[in-house]
Order: sequence, then C-alpha cells, then structure tokens
Amino acid sequence: MHKILKFENAEARIFGFDGGTEVEEFQVVISITNPMLAYQAQLEAMLAAFSQLQQTELRGAEPVFKRYFLSDASNQADVLMNYELESPDCAVSIVQQAPLNGTKIALWAYLATKMQRRALPGSLYEARHGQYRHLWLAGACNSAKDSERQTRIILNDYVMQLANEGCSLADNCIRTWFFVNEVDLNYGGVVKARNEVFITQNLTDKTHFIASTGIGGRQANAQVLSQMDAYAIDGIGQAQIHYLYAPSHLNRTSDYGVSFERGTYIDYGDRRHVFISGTASINNKGEIMHQGDVVAQCRRMWENVETLLAEAGCTYDDAAQMIVYLRDPADYQIVKKLFEERFPDRPWVIVHAKVCRPGWLIEMETMAIKAQKTDFPIF
Repeated sequence: MHKILKFENAEARIFGFDGGTEVEEFQVVISITNPMLAYQAQLEAMLAAFSQLQQTELRGAEPVFKRYFLSDASNQADVLMNYELESPDCAVSIVQQAPLNGTKIALWAYLATKMQRRALPGSLYEARHGQYRHLWLAGACNSAKDSERQTRIILNDYVMQLANEGCSLADNCIRTWFFVNEVDLNYGGVVKARNEVFITQNLTDKTHFIASTGIGGRQANAQVLSQMDAYAIDGIGQAQIHYLYAPSHLNRTSDYGVSFERGTYIDYGDRRHVFISGTASINNKGEIMHQGDVVAQCRRMWENVETLLAEAGCTYDDAAQMIVYLRDPADYQIVKKLFEERFPDRPWVIVHAKVCRPGWLIEMETMAIKAQKTDFPIF
C-alpha cells in the first residue's frame, strides 16, 4: 500500500505491508507544507497529522521508532521532547538535518501492529512479537573531548547494553546511524573509533560489519560531535542474516579504511527486511563518480542502490522509505524533481546533510520489505 494524504499544513507519505500474518508494518514520512508557520505551529501540525493517521489509516499500529529532522535543534529539540515524553515507549531520534522544502521539521516514523513495546533499563526500547525482540537505540551521545573518544564511549556503552540483554554487536546489531557534527572535520575520529571497537568485537573484513549511515548532523548540544542510533534483534539466527556487496558497482568499504556493510537483509518466515546503508555515487574501485554533477550522481546512486536491492531479490517496488541527504541546499529543486518523477508515491524526505566525502553531493539510504515464506519463525 502506498498513499499520499493531505492534512492541514502537512502531508504524509505512507507505505504499508500486510503479509497476511499478525504484524502489519508502516513507514511514514510527514512533511510540513506551509513554511510560513512558526516552529510551534509546524510542530503542532505534524503531531496532529500523525494523530489523525493513527486514528484512521494506521489504526491499531503503534510507533516503534521515530526520527525528527530539525532545522535548528538548539532552539527546537527541547520543545519537541516535551511532547514526546508523554508517550515514552518508543525510541525517538532527533537530529539537526534541515528539511530542504524550507520548513523547520519533518518526521520519519516506523509503526507496527501486534508489537509489545516497552522501555528497557538504560536507553534501549523493545518491540516484541513471537520469539523476536527488536531493540532500538536513539540519540546515544556524550561530551567527551573529541569525536573519536565520543564514538568509542558510545559504542562501548552499546556493547554493554546489548550484553545486558543477552545480545552482542556481532550477532545481533543490524543497523547503525552515526550523525557527525561538522562531518568534514570529525568523521575521521568516528571512523577510527569504530574500526578499533569493531576489532574487539570480532567485526572485521573477514567476518562482517554492520549496515550503517555516517552523515553530517548535529544535536542541540554543540559539544556533541558524534551521536548514534542503532537497531538490533534478539532471537534471530545467523542463517537469517545476509550481507550485500554488489561487486559490479561497489567495493568493500574496508578498501578505503571504513567498516560498514553496503547492506543487510533479514529473512523471517513471512517476509524479508532489507537495510541499504548510506549510498552515494561511487564505483567498485571506491572512486567518486561524476564530480560536481548532482544529477549524474543521483542517477549513479540510484543504480548502486538498485543493484544492492537486486542482490536481496528486491526492486524499488519493495522500497518502504528513503532518506536523501544533500550537501548543497541549492541542489534541492532538481533532486526533488528527479525523485518526484521516479518515486511519486514513496515515502521519502530530502534533508540538508554533508556526506562524509566532500566530493559526494548526494547520498541516500532505504529500507525494503518483501513477502516470502521460509521455515524461519514469522516476524
């Protein structure tokens, strides 16, 4: 199911999946349509649209994970959290990555039916169904001296949180997002810390890494140089987890000193989940393609993502959501036109965020879901 619904001062793009078993899933992107409103009014319009969706199209579905994209986190995040603290059973991520339609806030939300949700000790949130516990982490951060130390603390704390739940980084973590304040300056420290912590957790180019996005973004606190969201699954077996490489189009990230997988997919008894990492205009030698041409970079990016999806037995028809990152806001109108033409009814949002290499003008990530039948327990 794909729909675009209009509300007062807001628009919602919805993807729904019903595989005929208990759990229905929804990916929703809500954007504000009136940039002339003050922030408080934009926030209230967004929350009203989300509430109406839960009463109508998404009746019975509860949020499992939310990410808010803000234009000025220092002045906006506290107001937002005052509302979100009223429903504390969902992981809530807040990042300053301005929506490029000229508004102050946008929302990506993942919802599901028949999930039992609760906050766990520490910072994890659990959504449980059957034998699986889906563990979400949002906004992990600290104020250590530099981005390397901050990232090292974040990851070491996360390893301990997973251990407390009987999980490990290598066996259970499926997806991470790193938001790096002043990414051109601080990404190197994030990479160094991640590489070194991963080695201690038996995550190497000979074993596997974790699907990830490392992108520019900041928190309300300017001292936070690195923050992380993450997703892990308890109750999953290694035979259910597969890694994506697309060697005709992409190289291993370890070839240029970083440590993440291009994509990962998970097989359940009734569906397949695909997580495509942040992907840009790159070839299988690790070279930036189409320097300075955002249109050509966008098309190569699409081709790379399409190849990864194909390796997971999927196409763009299975894409449930897309987040698009632009280095230069001046490229918004042409990129918006390209996405409207190719993906007119999909949930996507375009935000301002510097990609980790200055030559990359655009990056995207996506999640996909496809019905299937296997001998694994259902989702």
